[in-house]
Amino acid sequence: MNLPEFRGAEIDSLLLQRAAQIRLCCFDVDGTLTDGRLWFDAAGEDMKAFHVHDGQGLRLLEDHGIAVALITARDSAVARRRAQDLRLSHVFTGVKDKRACLQTLAERLGVAREEIAYLGDDLPDLSAFAHVGLAAAPADAHPWVRERAHWVTAQAGGAGAARALCDLVLEARGLKATVLARYLEP
Repeated sequence: MNLPEFRGAEIDSLLLQRAAQIRLCCFDVDGTLTDGRLWFDAAGEDMKAFHVHDGQGLRLLEDHGIAVALITARDSAVARRRAQDLRLSHVFTGVKDKRACLQTLAERLGVAREEIAYLGDDLPDLSAFAHVGLAAAPADAHPWVRERAHWVTAQAGGAGAARALCDLVLEARGLKATVLARYLEP
């Protein structure tokens, strides 16, 4: 794997060029859309907390023609429920090979490698990092993952990291004014 061309939360012209090409944004769940902690109720069912800002970002991407996918190794009913709540079409749980899942989805959607962004936080995400145009990691991702990301958000997983990537892509694609107009018009 090539060393990343930039790191840290700063946004430079190369990062914006990468983000401007994105047509598919993929997200790991645990540690990116959540804080990574696993909670279990008395029946052994898992529980997760999701940040509303992240959910809004995912919806904004889809509403503006950028496909969104959740790809997680855990077989999680909670993740599927969150995706249903957000009306996401591409949800993959219990995935053993994230790279293969990502490649299959990209082929089905007709999306090139450089048109894909992926937000991941731990070692199972590295196989996907090697096959996307923009690999991103939350601020609290494992150090080995952060050092291989093209961009590390200033926000932690479950605390706005996903929204930061969504906003970056929307802004780089010139959609910020369109998004804001929806909320600013009387």
